[in-house]
Amino acid sequence: MGVIYKNVNYDYCAMLIISILIITTILRRMIKGKVNRSFLEVLVVAWLTILFDIWAVHLDNLGVQQVFTKYVAHMGYLVLHSLEMPFYITYLVAMTDTWHLFKAKRLLAFLSSFPVLVITGLILTSPATKWIFYINAQYEYTRGKYFTLLYVCAVIYLIYGLVYLGIHRKMFRRRYLVSLGIVFVAEIAGVAIQYFYPTSLVEMLCMAIGLMFISLMLQRPEERLDMITGLDKMTAYMDDMRHAFRTRKPIHIIMVNITNYASLRELLGYGKCMQVMAGISEYMMRLDKEKKLKAAMYYLGQGKFRYVLEDTLSGHAPDIAEELNRSLKACFVINQMSVNFITNICIADCPEDISDVDTLMAFGDTLQEVPFTGDIMTASELLKRLHYDMMHDMDTIIESALSNKRFEVYYQPIYSVKEKKFHSAEALIRLKDEKYGFISPEVFIPVAEKSGAIHKIGDFVLEQVCAFIASDEYKKLGMSYIEVNLSVVQCMQPKLANHIMEILTRYGVRPEQLNLEITETAASISQQALEDNIKDLTNMGMKFSLDDFGTGYSNMQRIVKLPFDIIKLDRTFTELYDNPKLGIVLTNAINMIKAMKMKIVVEGVETEEMLKLFSELECEYIQGYYFSKPIPREEFVKFIQASS
Repeated sequence: MGVIYKNVNYDYCAMLIISILIITTILRRMIKGKVNRSFLEVLVVAWLTILFDIWAVHLDNLGVQQVFTKYVAHMGYLVLHSLEMPFYITYLVAMTDTWHLFKAKRLLAFLSSFPVLVITGLILTSPATKWIFYINAQYEYTRGKYFTLLYVCAVIYLIYGLVYLGIHRKMFRRRYLVSLGIVFVAEIAGVAIQYFYPTSLVEMLCMAIGLMFISLMLQRPEERLDMITGLDKMTAYMDDMRHAFRTRKPIHIIMVNITNYASLRELLGYGKCMQVMAGISEYMMRLDKEKKLKAAMYYLGQGKFRYVLEDTLSGHAPDIAEELNRSLKACFVINQMSVNFITNICIADCPEDISDVDTLMAFGDTLQEVPFTGDIMTASELLKRLHYDMMHDMDTIIESALSNKRFEVYYQPIYSVKEKKFHSAEALIRLKDEKYGFISPEVFIPVAEKSGAIHKIGDFVLEQVCAFIASDEYKKLGMSYIEVNLSVVQCMQPKLANHIMEILTRYGVRPEQLNLEITETAASISQQALEDNIKDLTNMGMKFSLDDFGTGYSNMQRIVKLPFDIIKLDRTFTELYDNPKLGIVLTNAINMIKAMKMKIVVEGVETEEMLKLFSELECEYIQGYYFSKPIPREEFVKFIQASS
């Protein structure tokens, strides 16, 4: 049998692409963190696979008669080739930050690695068994009778990877999903072509093209890296923490807030101040390297650093915190000036202390306002202390906020599925206290209702919204109306209708430009004052929405009798959409509302998949973080202008 020549030019092209990707990955400093290290490992395995493939093919094409050398070259290629897809799956695991699930389920980890371990063993024993390949008497590379097991193994990991990607699809933006999926498509195409045409070595080129897509679309330093400090930035921190909370991954966060950052920046100037922040980040990276912890480190801006340890390294958290505290207490000489950092350091054990991203970010802001003691704090103790103090001071906080204008109205856009544009918005009250930072409406609204301050807060919101509607900038946005919430206490206020109409008249706002929201709990209360107020306002041309539908055991008979135009599905409904049985509840609820000739706003929509589902269910309006979080008036105007 003559020598079958194989075209190695495709491999040279693949080698060039992978080499460029490795070099650019290193030059762009995308080598820190589990995700970046994992992607670099994928590139290195691919590069070595191509190298061994080129070596083996050249030995075959030249008719070299060195059996041992040929076995080494072909075994090296086949082993590395078999490792490619498993290494790519480890990259997916790193991106979803779900290593802790494998560590907790050792059987799952074993089963995941079992196919490649078997194949590797078969390849390495092939010189004796000839099961996968062998060098025949004519010194030719020959496929063994079990060679197809290589393809079986590849198919197993392809299916495994696709299933894994499907299970965790909610963690990825659409661009990420498409790019990650392209690698699987490229690998399938390459395997199929090379199986039927063994002389066309296109498989590695297909893989290289797939990895190039990932490098261009996913491995983008500008999305994760703060270029001055070299640490990951706030958006990366929020994404990583969101993944950790979603999978209930135990983590330990050392929060470092330089509370006198604003003074330092004013004293030193922006450039020198950022050099100081870069110096602190270098110290943190050096400390991490000395301890060999490979922790995730972030710079959130404004003198805020985060050092995140996995649960297996939790014992190091107090030591690292003490080291940072001791170092940052020292006096530094900068520009011939003695400079001191006033630093609050706190250790948070998540998800025990904090279990969602919004609370985590709010807590980080609150840490900025905690009086300096010089001691290491823990989130559990600080949360208890802050909550007690805050609740004790809440009446004073509310009165102070009203007097000093610390309340602010934020707006969250509402998207019209039919019109394919932003149709309206919901006005939401926000309170930022000087001492406690942002305080949730769920905390201060009940207190304000008991004290009666809710009427002043309600008037503040209504006047702010009316002033906005009356402005020239609002008229250019094309909004139909703004939704304003009414609390239970407000709904039972005597002569509420006359009071609201007086404010509208003062600002020249028409009733149809407002939509009043009443919660399901308020609507189910049997109070004549509430019914009279709704009736009077309806007669004056005001429209009503039922908010938080589905959160309680409602008196449906009473709710149906009230003149609601819109029903707002609570965010709990959006959590039902991927559960087949609970999905029946969701579908029937929507059908019931539509049968009563009411329109639907779906709250809490966070993904494109949710948007598509509720659009197909013919819900008229969509509201949620998929489009925008609640934002201040100025940002809201810019957002609507940019999207129109």
